Amino acid sequence: MYLPGTTIETPLAAGCAKRLLEPMFFGGGLVLSQVTALTGLEGHTVQNWVKRCYLPPPVNKKYDLRQFCRLLNISVLRECFTLEQSAGILAHVNFILDDPNDDTFGDELLYFAFVDQICGEETGHLSKRTERVLGLMALAWDIADTKQRAMRAYARMEGER
Repeated sequence: MYLPGTTIETPLAAGCAKRLLEPMFFGGGLVLSQVTALTGLEGHTVQNWVKRCYLPPPVNKKYDLRQFCRLLNISVLRECFTLEQSAGILAHVNFILDDPNDDTFGDELLYFAFVDQICGEETGHLSKRTERVLGLMALAWDIADTKQRAMRAYARMEGER
């Protein structure tokens, strides 16, 4: 299984996202090539999302944990929603997407809560807005997982010809 929105293969368990991701940022952040390797996104896609204000720009060409988790949150939602819809969903808890100062619930906290939730962990007392966003993220993830299983079944069927 992969950590949602990433190319990181790991067993999913409560707390795994935080345990895996936080140490990656101890050195001051990730450069674009590292971000693309870990997310599977193209560099031009990440740069386009910055240009379109869906993601704050990197500082000294490095992305911090919050920015990285914003990419992951958008990636999870994009399995089911358009980019604009994904941004709109995240704006319910983070208002102006390229301004981290107005966030009511940081992107890293949202991503960690999402991974914990899909692992069956209780997310605690969160605002209704945050719960709704987490619910949509979980639905998008379920849809993506179902699609992947269907594609694998199709490939097996084609291989039996």
